[in-house]
Amino acid sequence: QRIRYAHSKRKEGLTVQEIAYLLHAGVRTVENYLSIPEDQIPKDKDTVRERQYNETIKRKENEIKHVRQLFDEGMTVIEIACATHHSSKTIRNYLNPDFSPHNGHYDLKRRGKLTPYEQDIISMRSNGQTYTEIYEFIKSKGYIASVAAIRMFMQKERAHAKRLGLHGGKDYIHRITLSQLVYRNLEDVKLITQDQYEALLKQYPELAALYGILRDFHRIVFSKKAEDLEHWIEQASHLDAVPELKSFVDGLKHDIFAIKNAIMFDYNNGLAEGSVTKIKLIKRIMYGRNSFALLKAKVLMHELLYANSN
Repeated sequence: QRIRYAHSKRKEGLTVQEIAYLLHAGVRTVENYLSIPEDQIPKDKDTVRERQYNETIKRKENEIKHVRQLFDEGMTVIEIACATHHSSKTIRNYLNPDFSPHNGHYDLKRRGKLTPYEQDIISMRSNGQTYTEIYEFIKSKGYIASVAAIRMFMQKERAHAKRLGLHGGKDYIHRITLSQLVYRNLEDVKLITQDQYEALLKQYPELAALYGILRDFHRIVFSKKAEDLEHWIEQASHLDAVPELKSFVDGLKHDIFAIKNAIMFDYNNGLAEGSVTKIKLIKRIMYGRNSFALLKAKVLMHELLYANSN
């Protein structure tokens, strides 16, 4: 399934890194998946437990069929029990038309530490709350195990629901996709569709307001309209749902004149930052082996060589 999923996402235009993120796998693993020709992809295999259970069911169905055939031929229950090495009670169960070879206890979970909180976990997780938030909530109600147990429970719960055909078909949008929407247009983000995006903004209106604010800031910076910055700061100050945005706005207010100048003019401190980075690189290469005088001489030599080359 994972190999076919990787091939399907590759056909949709996703990069290897994006597929690796969706599969929670390494880039090398995804590359190995994609190197397998589609006609050579192995068929899905049951787990060892599922395979053993299916073999047991098939064997028992053959036994039931054999017992009923012997009974139709005129043999008594006692004679069939002696011939098949089963008890009389088992033979009577096999002869019962309502008897099912399936074990009623199969795929049922034992009661554990999470059992009293399972519905709370599923409900909170479906509402988008993190495992840490869920852990803190159920811990206040008496839960004494770890966060890892909650993650494992949800993983098994999804697999269990999928086997039973109870999967609701919900779309899961990854956090990296939401981050990409901050600085990319929707059509440039391959991991989300237009319908998913609209449903997301409908369910989380504060996210729609955040995206609008960030795009306005992007427009102000690249359109060089510094006069719109004051109005943008006033709008962003009313968005209390994101504490990080409030901190960013406070920083803008503190350096408002420098930021306006950065928007209006093409000048920047890139040259100075580049020189500092180069000096630090030279220093780290020479660390522990040379004196300050030699470091100074080497930096000046690099500057002289650069000046002569230009």
